[in-house]
Amino acid sequence: MAAAPGNSPFNPLFIYGGSGLGKTHLAQAIGLRVKEKYPDKIVLYVSANRFQTQYMDAVNVKNNLTDFLHFYQTIDVLIIDDVQEFAKKEGTQNAFFHIFDHLQQSGKQLVLTSDCAPGSMQGLESRLLSRFKWGLSAELLPPDFDTRKNIFIAKSQAEGIVLPCDVINFLAEKVTGSVREIEGTLVSLLAHSTLNKEDITLDLARRVTEQIVNVENQEISLDKIRNTVCDYFKISRDAIVSKTRKREIVQARQITMYLVRNLTKTSLASIGSQIGGKDHATVIHACNTVSDLIETDRNIKRYVAELENN
Repeated sequence: MAAAPGNSPFNPLFIYGGSGLGKTHLAQAIGLRVKEKYPDKIVLYVSANRFQTQYMDAVNVKNNLTDFLHFYQTIDVLIIDDVQEFAKKEGTQNAFFHIFDHLQQSGKQLVLTSDCAPGSMQGLESRLLSRFKWGLSAELLPPDFDTRKNIFIAKSQAEGIVLPCDVINFLAEKVTGSVREIEGTLVSLLAHSTLNKEDITLDLARRVTEQIVNVENQEISLDKIRNTVCDYFKISRDAIVSKTRKREIVQARQITMYLVRNLTKTSLASIGSQIGGKDHATVIHACNTVSDLIETDRNIKRYVAELENN
């Protein structure tokens, strides 16, 4: 986006994902990069709520709406954060529709963020939703186990602390939410250690996470399913995402994909990318294979039933 704002097929760039995954951080980084490369370009970051307030102020003052629209139509790179906030606000949506069309036709860059994909958004006009899909829609996923480990290592080193390996593995296993939660857990762990003059041990990590990790993190996730399957079949987490074609590994991988598809809302593409870098067609094939085996193989039926219960 920053290399050639407005001159790539990725316009608009629509970034979506849960809270605390870095949507705002990434969107602002794009804007800052554009300003570094092209100081003369007008770059504006604004939240959807701020845009809504500005629109209402303009409507309530005579002739200000024209000035409001003209201002936004002069922007070279417009970044709107949390566009889902436009839901059921017809006037705001209409104003943004005209701004969007003008900027798009003028070769300007739009970057939008939301907590859900365009196809899942409610309360927005179909003409706006169709335009959100014109460019590139990019999903930000929660960090996987290995990424969480690396985040804990990097953040602790930045604080001048070297965490024991068993503590890092435990934290990465338990804190499965956003980067924000990872940072909060680490801050609490360091605070407990400092204030109580206590070494950072596995016991301390357990006590801290019990106080912090919320109920949502105990819900079923791709990581939890993958770890449960690995423990059940006594295979390593590295093996299940490897390219090996060993029968027992392939079987465990397919069962993992089947369970994730049935027990979570994870997309097929996301399942494939996080379990061995497979495409969605491979995931569908795996799920169909397991479904067929459940009907014909008593052992597979028992495996899947026990794993679901676990």
